[in-house]
Amino acid sequence: MEQNNVKKIVYGAFMMALITVGTMVIQIPTPATKGYINVGDSFIFLSSTLFGPVMGLITGGIGSALADLLSGYAYWSPWTFIIKGVEGLFVGLMYKKYSNEYLKIASLAIGALWMVFGYYIAGGIMYGFKTSLVDVPSNLVQGFASIIIGYILIRLISRLEVFKKV
Repeated sequence: MEQNNVKKIVYGAFMMALITVGTMVIQIPTPATKGYINVGDSFIFLSSTLFGPVMGLITGGIGSALADLLSGYAYWSPWTFIIKGVEGLFVGLMYKKYSNEYLKIASLAIGALWMVFGYYIAGGIMYGFKTSLVDVPSNLVQGFASIIIGYILIRLISRLEVFKKV
C-alpha cells in the first residue's frame, strides 16, 4: 500500500512538471487580455485520463498556475489554478466512464469548452466582457489543438505497461 502511494506522488509530481513545461514551451500572447495560447491542456488531459479526477484537479491546477507564475503572468495564476484544476476534474470524471471513443473525445471537448468559458469569465471580470470576447476564438483553437495532441498522447501512453498498474 505504501509503495502505491509513493508511486502516485511521483507520477503526480511528474505530471505537474510536464503540465508546467508543456504550458511554457509554446506561448502565443493574446494582447486583448494579456494572456497566452499554449498546449498545456494536452497534458492536463493526459494526467486526468491516466490517473483520475483528483490527480487531474491537482496537477492541472498547480502545474498550469505555476507556468503562469514562472512566465510572468502571475495576475492570471489564481484564475488558471481554478479553471485548469476544474478542467482536469471534469475530464477525469468523464473519460473513464465511456468505452465509446467518440464519447471519450467528447469528454476532452467538454474540458476544453470549460477552459474557454472559464477564461472568458475571468477575462471579463479583469478587462470587461467585450474585451474578453476577443480571446474566445484563440482559446477555442488552443482547446481544439489540445484535444488532438492530448488524445494522441493518451492513446500512445495508456498502452504502456507501467501505467496499467497505477
